[in-house]
Amino acid sequence: MFAEIQSLAILNTVAFLLCVYFCAYVLSILVLHLRTVRAGGGDHSQLSWHIIVPCRNEATVIATTLRRLLHDMPDVTVWCIDDDSDDGTGAVLSSFAADPRVQVVTRRRPDAVQGKGAALNAAWRAIQDHLPADTNAESTIVGVLDADSQLDPRCRSALAGPRYFGSPAIAAVQVEVRMIQCSRSTPELNRWGRLLVRLQDMEFRAPIAAMQSLRRHTRSVAMGGNGQFTRLSLLNALGAEHGTPWHGALLEDFELGLHILLHGGGTEYCAESWVTQEALTTVRPLIRQRTRWAQGSMQCVRYLTSVLNSRQIGNPAIMEITHFLAAPWCQLIGTPIYLGCVGVLGWYISRTEGGIETWWTSGGWGLIPLVALFGVGPFAVWGLVYRNRCEPHLSLPVALGLGICHWAYSYLQSVAVWVALGRMLTARSEWHKTARAADPPPAPVRPTPAPAPAATGPHPPRPHRPTPRGALMIRASVPVTQPPLQSTPKNSPHLTHSNRERAVSCAN
Repeated sequence: MFAEIQSLAILNTVAFLLCVYFCAYVLSILVLHLRTVRAGGGDHSQLSWHIIVPCRNEATVIATTLRRLLHDMPDVTVWCIDDDSDDGTGAVLSSFAADPRVQVVTRRRPDAVQGKGAALNAAWRAIQDHLPADTNAESTIVGVLDADSQLDPRCRSALAGPRYFGSPAIAAVQVEVRMIQCSRSTPELNRWGRLLVRLQDMEFRAPIAAMQSLRRHTRSVAMGGNGQFTRLSLLNALGAEHGTPWHGALLEDFELGLHILLHGGGTEYCAESWVTQEALTTVRPLIRQRTRWAQGSMQCVRYLTSVLNSRQIGNPAIMEITHFLAAPWCQLIGTPIYLGCVGVLGWYISRTEGGIETWWTSGGWGLIPLVALFGVGPFAVWGLVYRNRCEPHLSLPVALGLGICHWAYSYLQSVAVWVALGRMLTARSEWHKTARAADPPPAPVRPTPAPAPAATGPHPPRPHRPTPRGALMIRASVPVTQPPLQSTPKNSPHLTHSNRERAVSCAN
């Protein structure tokens, strides 16, 4: 009996320490986030802007995204990487061939479909080959957008401000991420689909934004896969040092941020601007997406020694990066601990004379406020933060309800971590694009075509045009019906507006 009590005490102590650590972390990022002061903008015309849009089967969305970008930012060059699409993406991109602002890099197997990082590296090489040799790489900014994104038209003015690229010390900036369904009505979604969209929007604009607020103070802001902007000079420096700027981790955006910090570059988070992306509306693809993120984070543990030994990264940044890299492993440890506590509690209740009623009246009821305070509270608070800073039209009960749902929603990450561990143990690291609801069923993989016979007709063959390394620049024009341009929402934020004024409201 003594051994059982001792084991229970150790289990409870470990669980309690994990709870205290988590609550302290949530409190620290919450306080820093609420104290964040907005920054002013700058003159974006002093910088040159290039935006990379990876495209793997994006025929349903890429035309609208390109037309919106060209409409809102007429002086930006957009680089689209057709990563061996088989759904007509290439034909859609070819319809923009007459516009010199759109450059298309086509990749084919076996060099294609090797992950987002490989596609981004192909675009980086194409940009290098395209720009004149005397280009000022310091003032050339390269952004990365998802193919279904909408970028704030005032984004460049915000990024040109003195806190961001207006400072020579800043090499890369990540902007706030929102869910695109939150700027339009979604009658095709049921109640649970709309709730899932809202929870993802709250996740990015409240707790993730708060984590970035902490990283701003520790000088360890992480890059995201959508809405990241980097100086070309820094990408070139990483390419010269490692061969390519992006590397093989499934979390290629965080990996890039680590390399920037290790190289001595500064990173920042811009809450004054935003980019939208499509939220997932069912649980299964959401778990698949978070599994990829968790596995990518686990892969980046290999950089921990370099971070600890780096003289370019300060101690606060080292602590924050270590915390992030340790998070999935702590979840793996915490899951059996918390399940063990639940099991021991059930065993204890079953052994109590009089059963659960006696246990409850003799003090067991005190477990409920403890769970509410240490378990639900750190998640539920973000519903109130989300309402206060992002969506003031929400009622207080709805905000609290979203916070409680966020607590349940967080358990999906625990499932994803265990799936990621299984993939690690079975040496699976392939990258799968997250499918959208509007995407057609995937087509079977095409066999590699045999070389075409030499032309024998009276017309001479067309002269060969040099292309970037491993890439084919599309310039043929194929008539494709494009969807109408979706204008930027009227409630797009102004750089001087408050957080409440710049909120894009979700359809209830």
